[in-house]
Amino acid sequence: MNRATRISVSTIGVGMAISGFIHGFFETLQGSTPTNGLIIQAIGDEQQFWAYGTEEAFTIVPNFLNTGLLAILVSLAIVVWCVGYVHKKNGSAVFILLFGLLLLVGGGIAQVVFFIPTWLVSRRINHPLTWWRSVLPENSLGTIGKLWPYSLAAGGAAFLVALEIAIFGYVPGLGSGDAETVLAICWSLLLGALILFIVTFISGFAYDIQVQKG
Repeated sequence: MNRATRISVSTIGVGMAISGFIHGFFETLQGSTPTNGLIIQAIGDEQQFWAYGTEEAFTIVPNFLNTGLLAILVSLAIVVWCVGYVHKKNGSAVFILLFGLLLLVGGGIAQVVFFIPTWLVSRRINHPLTWWRSVLPENSLGTIGKLWPYSLAAGGAAFLVALEIAIFGYVPGLGSGDAETVLAICWSLLLGALILFIVTFISGFAYDIQVQKG
């Protein structure tokens, strides 16, 4: 088993599940009311903290309370799966099915750009990294492989801070009148998190290759 790859997938999966859980929580606060469409605002007007703090989502369930409860349940299932089973047989298949379901029940739209690459990487947890052996410079495996815990931690922090900003719109030193700037910072952090996660995947591959060689 490729240990660094498994830990990276599990950690990022749990982070996305936290986001899905929060979407679901705010959806339940809107009560048993109709969604009036497939695209919804997970955070309703009464719960909204700032101008752009609506957390847009997609749902096939025409009721805020029900879609929120489903999003919470699926998010909890993802946490359990990522921590205990993603490295098992059919682990990556269930991973993508759960995140696909979360997308359909109000767990958030933006997560697609995170869970698809994470799922692709999860497919390599128990497989030889043959292609990566051929493209990663052998004399740099040690250096590259040392990066993955740090890039994973930095990417996770950026993701969680972006999630906080998306909900509360709080950035130290900026007031509520700077909504456009706050939004730009939020999206920049999400982009940074995605880049750091990609670095994590590659450096994790390098680490696992080196361990296998040793």
